[in-house]
Amino acid sequence: MLYILAIFLPPLAVLFTGRFGSFLLNILLTILGYIPGLIHAVIVVRDEKHKKDMQRYMNRN
Repeated sequence: MLYILAIFLPPLAVLFTGRFGSFLLNILLTILGYIPGLIHAVIVVRDEKHKKDMQRYMNRN
């Protein structure tokens, strides 16, 4: 879901991950060009998903 949001509104997808500093950086990148903002948003969303998956894995053991 966040990946789809990252395509259309990159700063909003980053904001939903809970990283306010990354949100401000993404706004700046999106203003400078859509593609840098998009790439940053996808990286942040992927990192957040990976972090949650690792927490779930560690709590399972």
